[in-house]
Amino acid sequence: MAEQMADEGGRRPDPRVPAARPLDAVDRAILDILRADGRASVRSVADRVHISRANAYARINRLVEDGVIRGFTASVDHERAGQGTSAYITLKIVQNSWRTVRGLLEELPGAAHIALVGGDFDVLLLVHTPDNRTLRELVLTRLQAIPEVLSTRTLLVFEETNLSPHLPDPDAAARD
Repeated sequence: MAEQMADEGGRRPDPRVPAARPLDAVDRAILDILRADGRASVRSVADRVHISRANAYARINRLVEDGVIRGFTASVDHERAGQGTSAYITLKIVQNSWRTVRGLLEELPGAAHIALVGGDFDVLLLVHTPDNRTLRELVLTRLQAIPEVLSTRTLLVFEETNLSPHLPDPDAAARD
């Protein structure tokens, strides 16, 4: 039996999850609909892609079982949710410490996205905090206290535009 390759994070694929099958145009259309509205009913999805409800149900289940759909979430306006300050933080870390650092970053309050990257820094972290004071404390007290973190750089987000398909941009009216 061939050995499974590890992903970028060093994790091996779950042997219980079958390899993803190729997606056709209907699968991609279903994914677009569910990205825009994770609460869309099976009937609504079926009607919009012109297939039966049974077929839509089977396809959605297959996409979940194959790991293509990892979950259903809400699109959150962070400012309205009390997390009005967002920042990307770049980190340089000790070589071969990714797994340790990733585990600690996952526990940070407000951490929204963590990526191991190549280039001038090693990790890109997106955080949402209530205000600048909380962001400062997160960087100076929490992040810089991690022994494997060699340096950080904080990039404050002034404005965001959501590029997800069919999702309304909450700031579009203000720009028009």
